[in-house]
Amino acid sequence: MGLIAKALERRIMTLAELDIQMDRAVFGAPSGAGAEITADAAMTVMAVYAAVRLIAESVGSLPLHVYRRLAPRGKERAADHWLYRLLHDAPKPEQTSMEWRETMMGHLLLRGNAYSQIARDGAGRAAELWPMHPDRVRVFRDAAGRLTYRFIAPVTFRITDLAQEQVFHVRGLSANGLTGISPIGVAREALGLAIGTQSFGSRFFGNSANPSGVLEYPGRLTKEAHKRLQEDWAAQHQGLSNAQRVAILENGMKWQSVGIAMDDAQFLETRKFQVGEIARMFNVPPHMLRDLERATFSNIEQQAIEFVVYTLRPWLVRFEQRILADLVPPEEADTVFAEFLVDGLLRGSLKERYDAYHTARLDGWLSANEIRELENMNPLASAEGDT
Repeated sequence: MGLIAKALERRIMTLAELDIQMDRAVFGAPSGAGAEITADAAMTVMAVYAAVRLIAESVGSLPLHVYRRLAPRGKERAADHWLYRLLHDAPKPEQTSMEWRETMMGHLLLRGNAYSQIARDGAGRAAELWPMHPDRVRVFRDAAGRLTYRFIAPVTFRITDLAQEQVFHVRGLSANGLTGISPIGVAREALGLAIGTQSFGSRFFGNSANPSGVLEYPGRLTKEAHKRLQEDWAAQHQGLSNAQRVAILENGMKWQSVGIAMDDAQFLETRKFQVGEIARMFNVPPHMLRDLERATFSNIEQQAIEFVVYTLRPWLVRFEQRILADLVPPEEADTVFAEFLVDGLLRGSLKERYDAYHTARLDGWLSANEIRELENMNPLASAEGDT
């Protein structure tokens, strides 16, 4: 990090170079496959992009409401509370609530941490939430033991130290309790293999879908002849537009293939296996990454419920508890809280829901209007609807 600090002082590092240096500092060396593994590089793998997009969009699109506890029990939606509009509508002027949560989840899934700077009003209440890129944030304790967030601003490279109460920080699985572990860093080798096979496939088809090889010449070529032969061969036979063209070799020259056949390299099997590895990495059912090889009509609905329970719920709880810790004032912590609504994702088929409603109605613990509300329908006009 000393080299990065010196470069920042001289203002000679571009944003792209800074991101690369930060990623290397966090993730370490390249993978065994030779690919440089960064969060941005991982997103070029379609299975990774699909998994990140699926979870981020799911969390972003779920209704997020602020509630007020009632005495002696129960709760009511606190639409009049100042925190409601911040979380439900727009955390800042340039972003909607879904866009903000989608951004935060993308940071969490790829880097293990999500940060937003809290802008407070004159009364000390959170008025706006401004996401900060995790690559530009470092967390440490100062000499007095206080948690400090050091943020390197883009473009200007200005370094700002923020106190704990100025940052909304959601962390993933953590080893030190301060920052989350980067999933990309942990899965470096699996992602390196996925990127490696993807790059190999691109080069394979870029070379007319033929394995690499050598041209054998019985004599010795001059430097000029060697360069000219190499350029002419690439121009005539490299690329899909030159596929199946006949090569004419002169003066005893021979073509000798030195590549490994795609079947021998198990190219397709490797790519399929990596989709499963990435699904395990993000704890996503494979069928949600469009891998339907082992999915059936009898188990897809159950897997969708498992996605909510085992994949989404831990992230939702992290957000809910961090909102309570960072945004709700201490004097209201016992009465005000935020909660995601996931009932819509857990609903079964129409017949299953109606059978459950029938039982609840006959047993007397749901009224007709409560059932209609669960189905997003207006209440009955008569008073019997609340009986």
